[in-house]
Amino acid sequence: MTGGRVLDTPLTRLAGVRHPVVQTGMGWVAGPRLVTAVADAGGLGILASATMTPAQLADAIHEVKDRTDAPFGVNLRADASDAGERIDLLVKEGVKVASFALAPKKELIARLKDAGVVVIPSVGARRHAEKVAAWGADAVLVQGGEGGGHTGAVATTLLLPQVVDAVDIPVIAAGGFFDGRGLAAALAYGAAGVAMGTRFLLTSDSSVPEEVKRVYLGTRETVVTRQVDGMPHRVLRSELVDALERSGRVGGLARAVRNGARFRKLSGMSWRAMIADGKAMKHGKDLSWSQVLMAANTPMLLKAAMVDGRPDLGVMASGQAVAVIDDLPTCAELIEGIVARAAEAIAAQRSYLVAE
Repeated sequence: MTGGRVLDTPLTRLAGVRHPVVQTGMGWVAGPRLVTAVADAGGLGILASATMTPAQLADAIHEVKDRTDAPFGVNLRADASDAGERIDLLVKEGVKVASFALAPKKELIARLKDAGVVVIPSVGARRHAEKVAAWGADAVLVQGGEGGGHTGAVATTLLLPQVVDAVDIPVIAAGGFFDGRGLAAALAYGAAGVAMGTRFLLTSDSSVPEEVKRVYLGTRETVVTRQVDGMPHRVLRSELVDALERSGRVGGLARAVRNGARFRKLSGMSWRAMIADGKAMKHGKDLSWSQVLMAANTPMLLKAAMVDGRPDLGVMASGQAVAVIDDLPTCAELIEGIVARAAEAIAAQRSYLVAE
């Protein structure tokens, strides 16, 4: 479809992939099936490990390696009490990329780099990008407010150029991307590629239940709520989200306690480990204990929709790009189409250049 043309950028060279397109590490969504499809299509697929036990993560890594020889990555929680164990696993298995939803500590970055693992933290502010770049991160993924899940208030079109100008490492743009025009625009801003979550969730290779995909395709409105886990979270507007917004603080905390107990049982974590993770989260984000407790909501409310197929009982993280998505291509069709259209857009701009 691309006519043999490729977009060679610092991201493709750094990660060893054919195309500068990244599939983000979405909890309960980015499993071996989706990651393999993205990797085989030439993009960078990233496994979501936050909802996996270390043993489950090992199995998932082995499954991807059994399915493809292409590079892929794993998303880690930098503040998790078992982050060191998970990093040892990535190094042992030869995983190409480690991505982080929060800025990893300097020593974690050094440990991964010493083992030859490419480190790509996700950030939502210029100062955070500057910090991880100074600590040795290989690249940085910057998400604007259009993105799904935990998000900020600054639009990608304003945040991206700030970060590109501030650091001298490759910058991956996220938040609001869904086609080749967006990739061309991101490259024009100085980015090395784009990352997408919602667009990959809505592919035929995604393991999200079909009934949930239909809800996404039929919904055009997202909302940013703090009632999921106490932090700004962009999700599809639904009756459940509206009910959460009306539930108030006491009801939210009671629900969080119940969901925390369920997640502890599902993940195999001890209460001590969960409390340790809570302390790390509280310190890293300057959150109140009530906000930390509410964070227990996120895994279970997402699982209800993304795994159990019950959108009426769960929340559905989504970027604003959902408003313009109306199909379920394969990952190969999606990535090839994005690269082809980006190449066309870049070529078309050359017609504007005239000699004086």
